[in-house]
Amino acid sequence: MISQFVSPYEQRKLGELDFDFPEGTAAVGRLDNESEGLLILTTDKTLTHRLLDPEKKHTRGYIVQVEKIVEETTLEKLRSGIEILIKGQNRIYTTLPCTVNLILKPKNLPEREKSLSDDLPQSWLEFILTEGKNRQIRKMCKAVRHKCRRLIRTKIENLELGDMKPGDVKEIGQEELFGLLKLMN
Repeated sequence: MISQFVSPYEQRKLGELDFDFPEGTAAVGRLDNESEGLLILTTDKTLTHRLLDPEKKHTRGYIVQVEKIVEETTLEKLRSGIEILIKGQNRIYTTLPCTVNLILKPKNLPEREKSLSDDLPQSWLEFILTEGKNRQIRKMCKAVRHKCRRLIRTKIENLELGDMKPGDVKEIGQEELFGLLKLMN
């Protein structure tokens, strides 16, 4: 699903979810159509800037499945900052230091179609970032020669995906949402 309500592309869109969204609802940030997980939808036009402003350094958590076994030296490279290409600007950018840990495959993940590479060695990583460049984690993994197979955003600050499944919608009041996101009202 594409994280938009309107798109020229023939893909599922947010408006196809089983929920009556208020007029003017928009996504805060995006997930590329290969990614999954937590997405904030709001009618508050100021929320995107307040949450995604690079100066604020709000944390975002992801669980990532990559091809091959990840070594400790690779984790250190990912943690300390990796050079990635910023398309559109055609420049090299060094990512900020972040937290990256090797984890066990999470339980209760939504199933996906099986592919031939599922039987090859793989690793699961947890990333905690304070920035969010376009396809950043995928580019970081590629830079250390590990193809990203699955990427799931699990949290933004204290707002967590929890046991929600793909397509689930949970309505949260502004006061609670701002508290979880560590935003001043």
